[in-house]
Amino acid sequence: MHQESIIQQTVSFVQEELKHAEGGHDWFHIERVWRTSKYIAGKESVPTFAVELGALLHDIADSKFHGGDEEIGPMKAKEFLTRTGVDQAVIDEVIFIIRHISFKGGHNEGVEKTPALMVVQDADRLDALGAIGIARAFNFGGFKNRPLYDPAISPEMNLGKEEYKRATSPTINHFYEKLLKLKDLMNTATGRQMAIERHQFMELYLDQFYKEWEAR
Repeated sequence: MHQESIIQQTVSFVQEELKHAEGGHDWFHIERVWRTSKYIAGKESVPTFAVELGALLHDIADSKFHGGDEEIGPMKAKEFLTRTGVDQAVIDEVIFIIRHISFKGGHNEGVEKTPALMVVQDADRLDALGAIGIARAFNFGGFKNRPLYDPAISPEMNLGKEEYKRATSPTINHFYEKLLKLKDLMNTATGRQMAIERHQFMELYLDQFYKEWEAR
């Protein structure tokens, strides 16, 4: 089957699967990561077919919304890609991306990354930075009924993988526990360059947040 036809079938599949998803992990998140992945892949000369499929399917069943089960996403993606007639080598690459894209408290950095994973992971992390990253963080915090900020609760900077997954700290703490770490974890030169402005914007936002919180 022609690659473009497979991509369009995947778009339709993901749109249907995520039509009721939480706002920070919905189709529009996928679309942004997909678009950014294509841009980075072009700049980094990485073939785009597995990149596009990995970007489109990376959150098809995010473990955060499935009781922490990390196997639902890979299983659902594999079933769809097999049914669609995608070559096994491409399926394996996409499943590898889905399994290893997440931050997981910084405990997923020892994996030997393929170029496709590096591209999609950078695109996904870029969507957690900047103005959209801030919006997504507070949207998810509201979804989980977490406080915006509590000066009495300090960020936990060295959470283990399982502790990170179970964390219920205020949303502002998440900036320090994950978001502000992402700039230095980018894989590609293009991703690193794109992350700088978004990271700086988040730092400015935090400065303003504390000024307003303290009535300064």
